[in-house]
Amino acid sequence: MAEMEDTHFEAGDSGASATFPMQCSALRKNGHVMLKGRPCKIVEMSTSKTGKHGHAKVHMVGIDIFSGKKYEDICPSTHNMDVPHVKREDYQLTDIDDGFLVLLNDNGDLREDLKIPDGDLGTQLRAEYDAGKELVCTVLKSCGEETVIAIKNNTAADKN
Repeated sequence: MAEMEDTHFEAGDSGASATFPMQCSALRKNGHVMLKGRPCKIVEMSTSKTGKHGHAKVHMVGIDIFSGKKYEDICPSTHNMDVPHVKREDYQLTDIDDGFLVLLNDNGDLREDLKIPDGDLGTQLRAEYDAGKELVCTVLKSCGEETVIAIKNNTAADKN
C-alpha cells in the first residue's frame, strides 16, 4: 500500500475533473449543467410540487454549448447533478490557415488547433477577416472540447 507522501497530484486542468456536483435545487437558469452527458446552458427550469411520496422534481431544458442541440432532464431537487467547468478565453485572430484559425492569446502563445466554426458565425468570421478587420475570438472550453462561440472587432488594435 502506498504511503500518502508518495502520492503526487498534477496541478492544472489536465488532471482536474471536467465537472463538479451541485444540488439540483441550487442550479439556476443561464447556468451550466450536464444533460445526457453533454455540457449545456440551462434555458428553462421548473420545479414540480412534491407528490404524496416524494421529492420535488426539477425539470430542466438545456442547450448544448457546442452543438446547440436541446436536451431535457428531470431530477429530484435534493439530488446532485454534474455541472461542467466552463472557461471562456479571448484570442486575437492572426490568420486563417486551411480552415484552421491561428489565434494569439494575451501571453503571446499561438494556437492553430481550432477550426473555423460552422454556420453563420464561421461565415461572418471569414468575411470580416477577409475584409481586413482585426478580430477577437471568444473560445469556450469545457469537458475537453473547445469552440469559438463569438467574434468581435478588436478595438485595441487601432489601424492608422
